[in-house]
Amino acid sequence: MEAPGWALERALWGRGLVAVAGVDEAGRGALAGPVAAAAVLLQPGRDYPYRDSKTLTREERAFLAARLRSEAIAYAVAFATAAEVDALNVLGATKVAARRAVAELGAQVDGLVTDYLELATGKPELAAPRADATSYQVAAASVLAKHERDTYLERLEDEYPGYGFARHAGYGVPEHLRALRQLGPCPHHRRTFAPVAAVCLFGPTG
Repeated sequence: MEAPGWALERALWGRGLVAVAGVDEAGRGALAGPVAAAAVLLQPGRDYPYRDSKTLTREERAFLAARLRSEAIAYAVAFATAAEVDALNVLGATKVAARRAVAELGAQVDGLVTDYLELATGKPELAAPRADATSYQVAAASVLAKHERDTYLERLEDEYPGYGFARHAGYGVPEHLRALRQLGPCPHHRRTFAPVAAVCLFGPTG
């Protein structure tokens, strides 16, 4: 497995930029819930345990998210709602969430590395493919975004029981699809996504 490092950030440091943050998202493919994005600024040059969130268990992500909050120079998490996903499309909503996270970090950040996501923030950006596997900071952002989104969906489980949000985080697993057909969509479902649109059109089966 490829280990993250600092090569992507060095490309921007070499242009005279100092505070280069990593940005990543979670939840683009889900049928319900928001898209989450995180922006992270770590102490440059150190080694970190952060890895692409997709390679980690839920428990590992929770542990690393807690560590990140204690050691990062700065971090921010922001959401774009299911309604914004429907209004803007999922890529547009993802960019909105990411820009919100970057805006929370403010002027202390003068450059960005993202996981192939061009944000047009006005700051110099490097949108590199697989940056979550090659940059400590983007990996850390992926962990934080995924953990915070999972936590949000766990809270939705209490508000909208029956869908299994705490187990599948809104993704289209068989359990979720069965519940969607039986219960119909809740206010946090993305109505432009095909399985949800079909239930909206034909109604729940009960």
